[in-house]
Amino acid sequence: MHDIVIVGAGTAGCVVASRLSEDPDLSVLLIEAGSRSRRLEVRVPAAFSKLYRTELDWGDSTVPQTALDDRQIVFPRGRVLGGSAAINAMMVLRGHPGSYDAWDAAGCPGWAWADVAAAFARSSGESFPRAELRDRHTLTDAFVEAAQAEGIPFTADLNDADATGVGNVPVSQRRGWRFSVVDGYLRPAARRPNLTVLTEAVVSRVLLDRGRAVGIAYRSDGSSHEEEALAEREVILCAGSIGTPHLLQLSGVGPRRILEEVGIELVHELPGVGTNLLDHLANGLLVYTKEVETLASAESLRNLVRWAVRGRGPLTSNVAEAAAFLRTRPDLPTPDLELIFAPVLFEEEGLKQPTEHGLTLAVVLLQPRSVGTVELRSADPSVAPAIDPRYLTDPGGEDARRLLYGLRLARQPRVAVQCR
Repeated sequence: MHDIVIVGAGTAGCVVASRLSEDPDLSVLLIEAGSRSRRLEVRVPAAFSKLYRTELDWGDSTVPQTALDDRQIVFPRGRVLGGSAAINAMMVLRGHPGSYDAWDAAGCPGWAWADVAAAFARSSGESFPRAELRDRHTLTDAFVEAAQAEGIPFTADLNDADATGVGNVPVSQRRGWRFSVVDGYLRPAARRPNLTVLTEAVVSRVLLDRGRAVGIAYRSDGSSHEEEALAEREVILCAGSIGTPHLLQLSGVGPRRILEEVGIELVHELPGVGTNLLDHLANGLLVYTKEVETLASAESLRNLVRWAVRGRGPLTSNVAEAAAFLRTRPDLPTPDLELIFAPVLFEEEGLKQPTEHGLTLAVVLLQPRSVGTVELRSADPSVAPAIDPRYLTDPGGEDARRLLYGLRLARQPRVAVQCR
């Protein structure tokens, strides 16, 4: 038995395990469905999309989206130590302080910017470095200049107090290699005798006794046999916005209708579990370049040697090298759109490896109004839940209006054409 059982070794789980195990009197178990993989693509920054649809990704897609011509959108989630922090674009962007203040005002005390700023400051530095790209692409500089020509102000730090304007993206890297929460938090903490890390163990449900979480049930190495890990003090779910509601519903906690449909006994009716899913829909432009090499040629033997020996070259790119935060209306308290620039063709949601040179300019909704759900499909924990963000279905059509605003801006000659 442990004092604390933490489910999910992603960004939150690694940090929580590290912080709690600082107390030598606490026994902590961190349990992760994925492996301790050391695949090279985890370490090479520019290779992260090669991990989609591999054993390090849950392999999810949304249900068909009615407002997107019934398309199913790729929904990558890391299934490995580090979670999505091991397969993402390494962008270190905290968000606008006004968004945190809005959460506090909406009924989430302790989430105001004044409350969380100290935690951000503590995480910076050795545990979670915020670095500049070592070899930024020349097209990225051209995009930043073009955005300024279009009237978007330059900001030297996209994490400053206002977080508005265009600038180069800071990244979680060290010497040109990915540096995730595994490197900064988990590996140092794993040397402590009071922290146990269990991998390749899929949690099937939370064990509840008279309304209290007393442990978890899990299955190891694909086995159908359930084992249990008990918690003397508490169970902490860090399985993310998809995994956490899925696990609660599997445990009998959630909306009665959903549980009854799949034959799970209702333990505690909590209608909000699996509701209010908000996802930042992205759309954008793909532009072919005429005379400029892009990241499509990054994987040469020469570049691989440059990265492995010196931590330099195009393989150090996080792909999303620059960004701009914008307001579609001047009266908005916080930016509601993000433009992300990538010096490569990011095709088929990252699943297709580029064969031609080009660039991508993505438009991202920062404050989506379309609200979706995460719902059980089966009582079998190995069956993925139904992920339905319900993109572009907000009653007033504000999400579509803002996306179109961003796309028109991205198509302006000084933004899209100058980069070629």
